[in-house]
Amino acid sequence: MPAGDRSSTLTGLARAGFSDLGEAEAHLAELAESTGIPSAELVAGASWAAAPDAAVASLVRVARRDPAPVAEVLANEHGARAVWSLVGASDGFGSFYLRHPSELVDLRVPRAGLPTAEELVAELRESVGAENGFASFAGEEAWVALRVRYRRMLARIAVFDLLSPDPVEVLPAVAAALADAAAAALEASLCVARTKLSVRGPGGLFSREEIEATRLAIIGMGKAGARELNYVSDVDVVFVCEGVDGSDLGPSRVIDIATRLAVQTMRGISGAEIEPPLWEVDANLRPEGKQGALVRTLDSYLSYYDRWAHGWEFQALLKARPMAGDAALGREYVTAVQPKVWTSAARENFVDNVQRMRERVTANIPAGELGDQLKLGPGGLRDVEFTVQLLQLVHGLSDEGIRQRSTLDALDALVTAGYIGRADAATFGHDYRVMRVLEHRLQLRALLRTHLMPTDADALRVLARASGLAESGPAVRSLWEQIKREVRDIHVRLFYRPLLSAVAALPEAERSLSTSEAHDRLAAIGFTDPAGALRHIAALTSGLSRTATIQRHLMPVMISWFSEGADPDMGLLAFRRIAERLGSTPWFLRMLRDSSTAAHSLTQVLSCSKYIGDLMEWIPEAAGWLDDPEQLRPRAGTALQTEARAIQDRHATVKDAMKSVRSLRRRELLRTAIAAVLGAIDIHQVAAALTTITEVTIQAMLRAVRREIVPPEDDSLEFAIIAMGRFGGAELGFGSDADILYVYRPGDVDPERANDLSRKIVAALRQHSEDHRAPLDLDADLRPEGRNGPLVRSLDAYREYYSRWSLSWEAQALLRARGVAGTTRLVTDFRALADEVRYPAAIDLAGIREIKRIKARVENERLPQGTAPERHLKLGPGALSDVEWLVQLLQLEHAHAVSAFRTTSTLEALDAAVDAGYVGQAAADRLRAAWLLASRLRSANTLLSGQTSDVLPADRRRLDGIGQLLEYPPRSASRVEEDWMGTTRRARRVFEKLFYG
Repeated sequence: MPAGDRSSTLTGLARAGFSDLGEAEAHLAELAESTGIPSAELVAGASWAAAPDAAVASLVRVARRDPAPVAEVLANEHGARAVWSLVGASDGFGSFYLRHPSELVDLRVPRAGLPTAEELVAELRESVGAENGFASFAGEEAWVALRVRYRRMLARIAVFDLLSPDPVEVLPAVAAALADAAAAALEASLCVARTKLSVRGPGGLFSREEIEATRLAIIGMGKAGARELNYVSDVDVVFVCEGVDGSDLGPSRVIDIATRLAVQTMRGISGAEIEPPLWEVDANLRPEGKQGALVRTLDSYLSYYDRWAHGWEFQALLKARPMAGDAALGREYVTAVQPKVWTSAARENFVDNVQRMRERVTANIPAGELGDQLKLGPGGLRDVEFTVQLLQLVHGLSDEGIRQRSTLDALDALVTAGYIGRADAATFGHDYRVMRVLEHRLQLRALLRTHLMPTDADALRVLARASGLAESGPAVRSLWEQIKREVRDIHVRLFYRPLLSAVAALPEAERSLSTSEAHDRLAAIGFTDPAGALRHIAALTSGLSRTATIQRHLMPVMISWFSEGADPDMGLLAFRRIAERLGSTPWFLRMLRDSSTAAHSLTQVLSCSKYIGDLMEWIPEAAGWLDDPEQLRPRAGTALQTEARAIQDRHATVKDAMKSVRSLRRRELLRTAIAAVLGAIDIHQVAAALTTITEVTIQAMLRAVRREIVPPEDDSLEFAIIAMGRFGGAELGFGSDADILYVYRPGDVDPERANDLSRKIVAALRQHSEDHRAPLDLDADLRPEGRNGPLVRSLDAYREYYSRWSLSWEAQALLRARGVAGTTRLVTDFRALADEVRYPAAIDLAGIREIKRIKARVENERLPQGTAPERHLKLGPGALSDVEWLVQLLQLEHAHAVSAFRTTSTLEALDAAVDAGYVGQAAADRLRAAWLLASRLRSANTLLSGQTSDVLPADRRRLDGIGQLLEYPPRSASRVEEDWMGTTRRARRVFEKLFYG
């Protein structure tokens, strides 16, 4: 051949996919000579092969033995495409045709689809001449005939699969056909076994009548039972037997015959014969595994399952179906075990045991295989299968619609029923099909059982071509890595979903109750209005919508969780309102169903806090925070300031701006409340967050109001807001007022006009701060002269007042004065003025005596009428005011000399008193404990009821609710009360000694 022609030939071979061009050229020449088919036509056909070199080498070996069938199949258009595709993807089939060249001829016939189950049974029974349950011949000859015919049918399935334009789409049908082929093989092998064991066969032991009187059913388990088998997979089975009604055979004789039939049936499939085994028949899923009897009667199986079976055995039974043998007995077995399968999830720790079993499977994979395990590794097939099976078993007791054997059918059913979101299911299903296609192509290669992704470049290239899923070896590996990540992510979210354990733990009776039973059950678990609760449940779960379907699944568990809260009725009502506001918003129900914490957290906050329920009704999207701990962290003041300024930039009028600022405040109050109820933040963080929110709100209001009220020509007017009381001390709780003072300095503005503008600013601030959903009371009662004094004064007026008429209580009030909004220079000057008053150089003994007198009068006169003093959280003995007045007295006396006393924080000042030696550490600890407990109880009282109150309730149910918010165990009302009384009693003794002594 001229050099140019040969170069062109080699180029054509490379384009067709050949690697070893020299050897390929020689093989093609030999094949062309032996079959009479031109080399060019052979090269074109070989381009269909995933591994052209291997394909032509296989056909050359077959042609050397018998060229006629090779020539016949290659001369046929369909046959050529089929044989190139098959032997190009499977060296195993190349070896099969080398042993049986004449089988190639079967590939010539075009077939419209896959062989049916009936066709497969007919073909394999015919291979052994089966009639009336017996084969016409037995022994090695029969096993060979059966195995050869089986591989002929397997080739038909493989050709359909390989020539399919979309192997991922046809995967379920291919897997079902493979399972049907396995069932047909078992049926034919059982026919041979009956013949072999009858006295008419070789080595017969039993009469034909005895064998006919022995009913043996082969139950398919695992992938075989689910009709989702691989090309080469262990076929999991169990054998069940019974005697024919009216026969004389005793039970032991029936079991003896059935056991020998089972052994021979298994040998026919997987025993060592001239023709290689088909696959392993695995009966180890039987009771007691390898140590247990190979064959049992139906009653024996049921007795075992009732008394000794483990949870994993019921999981294995999930896919059981009659596969071969006595079909009626097989159906009896499956019918009898199904109820046990669907009640198994109610067993103690069932979900945990399944989860641990999956983890053990992963842990037992050799380290070197972990990243390549297509079946068992993280993100592999088992992650999909275990997830689907666990969801089925947990929810299948009360929902028959998800009782499917096939993984993909079950996945579709779980989506329809709302147990899995559509997006997750679509990803799961697609990735599962792709992995199964990869698994099939890997097993076809040598017709051997394998689940390892190759790492060799040539093997990956062949896998890519055989599967049609990628253009190259690296691309198919990249696809596998992507699938692993997707599958693992969904598996972890669904497989470890807490609702699974919660649903599994529900008593069966609670999953489906009559109306009267549900009414009684709701009353028993703590609902005070069961009829109302039933109405809410009906409103949430009625109808055929997907939302209602998912709610029906969620409701039994959520009702149980609501009952753990302080007020289940309140929680359920709030949940209904939120659910109705969100409507069919997909993320909400998906979060409740799939989140690791959200569902339980939502029931907890709604049944423990009316404050949260009321706010969340207007901000329902806040429910999404429960799925992300980061969303529950209080936001920094700088972030809130930035958002508030952006709001003002977007809105032209103060009314519109303030509406948005109020929304911002409600949102952040809700965030802080949820975090507090869930224990994500402590009382100090709560106070800091609430103070920051209030500061940002007031600052934003002042900017907006000033912009509207103060014209540019009066811009030199300075205005500031001074925080007082607990606001000034950054010690706010839920429901706390914002104590403030207003101060201005005219600058270049006429004093009367400055006063008029300042009063307008104050009026506008009070107007725009009104919020009926989350009240913000700007309380200016701590101003000079109290309620009788003007709301706003100039800095000079403050200075004159404090220098001439200030009373001791006003100096005491200034101890917590702190600028929070307005002109920075004015804030600094006011602080300097306040320092002169609150940190006096000389102690005014008369003023000190007046403070003590006022404190005694407050205790006697300011308590609400009818309130037990010991229950008042602010004014009662040992409560907030005792601690604060004592600390403030020490500040007035010593802050001029001790700089650490110059703080607006009660607890920081208390620490300073300890450091300076004015209060002992033990005494300070008692005061601190009382102050913190009072602060926590006040906030808890507001969170629970949605209303501000300074009185510890006497109602036991409310006390218990407050206790739950403070992380006491349920039914701790008495303990809450006792802790409060004891703590304040000890604090009062310290107070009386140090304050009055």
